[in-house]
Amino acid sequence: MRCRALRHTGGMKRSEAQPDGPAAAARPGPAGRQQVADWLLARGCQPFDFQRAVWKAMAEGCSGLLHADTGSGKTWAVALGALAAQLDALADGAGGQTSGAGVLHDRPRSPADPATGCEPGRRRGPRLLWITPMRALAADILHALSAPLADLAPGWRVALRTGDTPAAERARQDRRPPEWLVTTPESLTLLLARADAPAALSSVHTVVCDEWHELLASKRGAQLQLALARLAQWNPALRIWGLSATLGNPGHALDVLTWPVRGLAPQPPRLIEARGGRPIVIDTLLPPDPGRYTWAGHLGARMRDAVVAEIEATAGTTLVFTNVRSQVEAWYQMLLEARPDWAGRLALHHGSLDRAQRDWVEQGLKAGTLRAVVATSSLDLGVDFPPVERVLQIGSARGVARLLQRAGRSGHAPGRTSRVTLVPTNTLELVEAAAARAAVQAGRIESRTSPGQPLDLLVQHLVTVALGGGFDADQLYAEVRRAWAWRALARSDFDWALAFCAGGGHSLAAYPEYRRIARGADGLWRVPDARVARRHRMAIGTIVSDGALQVRWLGGGVLGTVEEGFIARLQPGDRFYFGGRLLELVRLREMTAWVRRASGGGGRVPVWAGGRMALSGELAGAVRDLLHRAALGPWDAPELAVPEMQAARPMLEEQARRSHLPAPGTLLIETLRSREGWHLFMHPFAGRSAHLGLASLLAWRLARGQANTFSIAVNDHGFELLAAQPFDLSPVRDGTLLSLRGLRADVLAALNATGLAQRRFREIARIAGLVAGGHPGTGPGARQLQASSGLFWAVFSRHDPDNRLLAQARREALAEELQLPRLAALLRSLRRCRIVHADLRQPSPLALPLMVERLRERLSTEQLAARLARMLARMVR
Repeated sequence: MRCRALRHTGGMKRSEAQPDGPAAAARPGPAGRQQVADWLLARGCQPFDFQRAVWKAMAEGCSGLLHADTGSGKTWAVALGALAAQLDALADGAGGQTSGAGVLHDRPRSPADPATGCEPGRRRGPRLLWITPMRALAADILHALSAPLADLAPGWRVALRTGDTPAAERARQDRRPPEWLVTTPESLTLLLARADAPAALSSVHTVVCDEWHELLASKRGAQLQLALARLAQWNPALRIWGLSATLGNPGHALDVLTWPVRGLAPQPPRLIEARGGRPIVIDTLLPPDPGRYTWAGHLGARMRDAVVAEIEATAGTTLVFTNVRSQVEAWYQMLLEARPDWAGRLALHHGSLDRAQRDWVEQGLKAGTLRAVVATSSLDLGVDFPPVERVLQIGSARGVARLLQRAGRSGHAPGRTSRVTLVPTNTLELVEAAAARAAVQAGRIESRTSPGQPLDLLVQHLVTVALGGGFDADQLYAEVRRAWAWRALARSDFDWALAFCAGGGHSLAAYPEYRRIARGADGLWRVPDARVARRHRMAIGTIVSDGALQVRWLGGGVLGTVEEGFIARLQPGDRFYFGGRLLELVRLREMTAWVRRASGGGGRVPVWAGGRMALSGELAGAVRDLLHRAALGPWDAPELAVPEMQAARPMLEEQARRSHLPAPGTLLIETLRSREGWHLFMHPFAGRSAHLGLASLLAWRLARGQANTFSIAVNDHGFELLAAQPFDLSPVRDGTLLSLRGLRADVLAALNATGLAQRRFREIARIAGLVAGGHPGTGPGARQLQASSGLFWAVFSRHDPDNRLLAQARREALAEELQLPRLAALLRSLRRCRIVHADLRQPSPLALPLMVERLRERLSTEQLAARLARMLARMVR
């Protein structure tokens, strides 16, 4: 019989399964740990070794990071450790008492104080904050934490506070704060902006940052770093713990997380790892006839019946993951058409759905009433659905960490095997599947790094702290430097941000609404204007996502929407394909791209959100390694004898026959002359985003030496340049086109760096509180946002050119939009390669997918299918 706690904890096992037996769980120790051990022993369970290590570290006052497999018991490792440590603190006289049975009870309740709304003598805030990046995960965590509190601390409550929490529940929490609070980074920042924040949050004993890898590299994570530094200022004994299952650089993740309490704890932070103990099976659903030629998505619908068969063969629930929301909708309809009797037991889940529908799906997953759910990443983070037995991944997961996260949704308990089955939508994804399994076995997981001192977040934080009781400038400067992202913050930058909040800088000093904080007679900076305070609280925590732009004819008709990240790279006069038409960009204004028809030549192909989910560097490297191995042979070598590579063998052998397979130390370049023009194909296998930057750079350099028009198409394996006129191939063959000389200037010229910097500035202006995106319930106000941020950009550029927010926008555009550091590293790598050139008479298996990427934006589905059929008929002769 399974241990009763197993289903809830995901991390306990029967005591008799341990060599040292029940006595180990009952080993004497501090009161808190003894109570936890007795509680587990009563349920016939005992902890794993890594859980004991966490409890010991927490009892010693340490902060740390637990890096352990998905479903191994991370949640209860930290939750029970925090509870034990807090019970110890209370037993030492911190405000509680224990009964003879060792269970904590609160003091008898007294009537509420009418002045504060709280009971006399009670602390004003929670003892534990559990921070989660997702609301769905927050609800799951709330359920998991309720069990030990109900038994070990029956007077304590655990509550949830996110953007979905009703106002009545928030008011109830204010009157009687819960002992444990599950929340999000944004809601925590809102709590810091309350006037009673120091009193309400100084009681926090432990902060737990769940799914830390998801926050680490983002501005949301940097925002959380500032909040942690604030909490550590109020309580120097604060303990900070992080949970993660998929980190390639756990040491850096630990440093970033625990930087606010470095030097304050009695011992240094601990990194506790428990990796590789849970079996993971990664297999592939092989198509019956992968073919010698492939392109994105051409196997997708043909795999439907095989996917249905896999779901039918699974006793429990199956999760079917896709990378984009449009695929979720399409696969849901395909499965329902194949099995209409599954209506009501087949569901879909993604972030654009109404919350009520998402809640219904999540409850169905927990109860095991659903046969299958088609979902995006909205369900791949840490949520525990025990009935889920199988995970299917449609197409490539694009990254090792993402694949592990999704695999971990099945068999989500210790001792159970996680299984993910990859469903290729093209033949090259068979190679990616084999490469992903090899990368997992080798432990090649993507690394994540913290951003460096974004001043827009600092400006926002200054106003937040001014609302939250006020601040002394010298003390806050020291506090901010205890956040990793700002550890090297210069006092001049801090003073600039302070002056900008106080007076709006050189260009906004005449406008009272930008004097957001003022210094009082007591020397503390506060927000003196109630309207400023209200506007800041409404926009607090905003991290702007990528937007969409309307595409309109000059005459006014609407063509549709295209992602701003693509259109922002274009200059007026540039041409691009949209809706089967070749268009010329006339101007970009008020979140609208105004266009007119273009004729002749070619244009760029839009890059959509789903397609822009690029192959990670680790997975791209694993794919390159496998292709190199295939080029060397023989095909009975262990790496090539796997089913995926054998299924891809006809395509790879056709590539070798018509051109070359990428070999170690080489860069494959292919050229082709067709009725469309002169094609150049390059195959670095570096991921889509890197290829987009490289293709734009090379097109600029080729056109600079000789006037020409280039169309660009990219995928994860390479890119195509299609020229209207012939061009000189010598700088391509000899590698001079890959020079790093003048790289920054060429990138700035090739990719419309000013437009991209303005786009970044709009996000920066919103985070810094200069512009607002509309009030709740009124929509994002995108046009007003763009117009307002554009005005600030123009005013600062003209009258305040040294404005540090402008510098931040340009820096972020180079690093994140143009990916200059990654592009430079790619160029250095490619320059060490020997260039292998193949002059094609017909497209090769690696070149054809790039042509399809371009053609699918010009042709309807029927036209594209007919054209491909004719091309394939010619190529197989």
